[in-house]
Amino acid sequence: MGFPLDLSTLGSAFLFGTTLFGAFLVALWVSLVFWAYRDSRTRTQDRLLRVLAALLALVLGPLGVLVYLVLRPARTLEEVYQAALEEEALLAEIEARTACPGCGNRTSSDWQLCPTCHTRLRRPCSRCGKLMELPWKICPHCATPAPGTRLETVPVENGKPVD
Repeated sequence: MGFPLDLSTLGSAFLFGTTLFGAFLVALWVSLVFWAYRDSRTRTQDRLLRVLAALLALVLGPLGVLVYLVLRPARTLEEVYQAALEEEALLAEIEARTACPGCGNRTSSDWQLCPTCHTRLRRPCSRCGKLMELPWKICPHCATPAPGTRLETVPVENGKPVD
């Protein structure tokens, strides 16, 4: 009681197996074309390059995908955008910090003195205590004249500065 092997059954099984394998290869080929197009869409805004990546995968199949992997841009558009944002943030932070007029070291906007050379950078307002730049003659926060400022240079009514 064995399994009867005749050539027609064996031929049918072989034909079924090769058809199944061929369908798998076609599905793999088509999926590689779609993958190449979608990946190129995340890496470039140029439509011609997107179409060329898909055509490369369509014409050459897996070898075309390998060629695309070698030639594609290293970073996605999102990664390029994030790197640009980080660079902008760093530049803004650097620009926000001023240099000490005495020694040239970077200082912060909330420092009164340079910690390196002890040069006075800002002074506190006598009324509200917020920091003022040295050349300012009036506090921009509470409108109090700076100590030592001549009253005729700052318009005053009833003992208070005029807005």
